[in-house]
Amino acid sequence: MSKQPLFQGLIVSESNETVSVTHIGEEAHYVINDAGFHRHVSADEIDRAVLRELRNQITNHKDVISDSALKMSGQDDLFTKAMIDSSLNNIDDHMDKLLQQGLPRGVRQWLGMLGFRIIVNHHGEIVEMSQPEIIDPDEQI
Repeated sequence: MSKQPLFQGLIVSESNETVSVTHIGEEAHYVINDAGFHRHVSADEIDRAVLRELRNQITNHKDVISDSALKMSGQDDLFTKAMIDSSLNNIDDHMDKLLQQGLPRGVRQWLGMLGFRIIVNHHGEIVEMSQPEIIDPDEQI
């Protein structure tokens, strides 16, 4: 059960209307305006779906992410690579902690400024995720 939605302010409906948040008891819900009918979808349900999608993207590009993280850290040694690979292999544990603790302060605003946005239908199902592109530092522009 989610008390604080992870992606508040980053979720919009198919009609490009920002999805609001309310609480029913202690549980957070995203409120999706469906032609005047306000559908309440558990924030936990949508947040987990978004995290699953991000996990799939990470898993499909694990080698690129690992190599990029090594380059960005400036450390290209065996121990750093093992630590990064371990983090990527245990991503589900990290996501569970993220759901419990929430995003660090300012991250949602930063993601919004970078263009991260989640479009959901009136059932709360992800229709599209817009996210910033990763630019290869070795690539010529």
